[in-house]
Amino acid sequence: MTEKTVSVSQMSQMHAIFGDFDENINIIQKEYKVSVYSRDSEIRVKGEENAVDKAIEVIGLLISMIGKGEQISDQNVRYAISMANEGKGDELESLSGGCICVSHTGKPIKPKTVGQGKYVECIKKNTVTFGIGPAGTGKTYLAVALAVRAFKAHEVQRIILTRPAVEAGEKLGFLPGDLQNKVDPYLRPLYDALFDMMGSEAFQRNMERGCIEVAPLAYMRGRTLDDSFIILDEAQNTTPEQMKMFLTRLGFNSKMVITGDVTQIDLPDSRRSGLIEATKILKNIDGIAINRFSEKDVVRHRLVQDIVKAYAAYDERKRNEK
Repeated sequence: MTEKTVSVSQMSQMHAIFGDFDENINIIQKEYKVSVYSRDSEIRVKGEENAVDKAIEVIGLLISMIGKGEQISDQNVRYAISMANEGKGDELESLSGGCICVSHTGKPIKPKTVGQGKYVECIKKNTVTFGIGPAGTGKTYLAVALAVRAFKAHEVQRIILTRPAVEAGEKLGFLPGDLQNKVDPYLRPLYDALFDMMGSEAFQRNMERGCIEVAPLAYMRGRTLDDSFIILDEAQNTTPEQMKMFLTRLGFNSKMVITGDVTQIDLPDSRRSGLIEATKILKNIDGIAINRFSEKDVVRHRLVQDIVKAYAAYDERKRNEK
């Protein structure tokens, strides 16, 4: 049996690491089968040497995250454990705690995982970025945050958000109202993200000025989009023709971000996904980046990550059976 210690400079850090009713530290104890307890300004870990070393590494990662202003939750703890177990703790430690922008309620928006950090850097450095991964990885939310930041810094004059209005088991014709009323439900996630970043009044004001546009993908045809930050959401539901049409809308001093989840394609089986085809065609072009998320980048409820992993394993079994 080995015992090692970690010094903690503030009691607030100690409380954050242990969590309410020791819920955070219990996750570490269960993962590595070690005993963890505090004494004065030290955290002491006791158990088998390799397990103690891993637990100490995870605690160190949590201290680093606290130092960057991160709120520690069971999700943070599990992510730190997964990175330490894969030998990628240094990547998590080097993750910038830089704030992209602040929501209208004062909440700082920043990447929470290494995958999200790489995605943000890709968008900053490239003209066109593809963000591909499962639900809950922040693909759209972080892209909207970067768009709002660029707009407020006067780097672009417009924010344009679009997505294909693909019917996932329901028919547009049965929805009430005119065409805009029919497509609004498809665009609701984009509205929600903008409301969160800007507040409803600023959003409405900029919509009326034409500085913000939220529209179905079909509305993009025939346009050239200069001085704009353009986001195509749910791109897995574009056809190859639609994707080509969208990409060729790119104008001067503009950025494009294309997001999608290739495991949730709602197109008819006979149609190819424009997102999958585009990543194959454009993968070696300078100025175009393709960022892929994994289930470890899911920042929603812990069960979402487990659901994504379970479906991936099921799909893998089906492929093997075939």
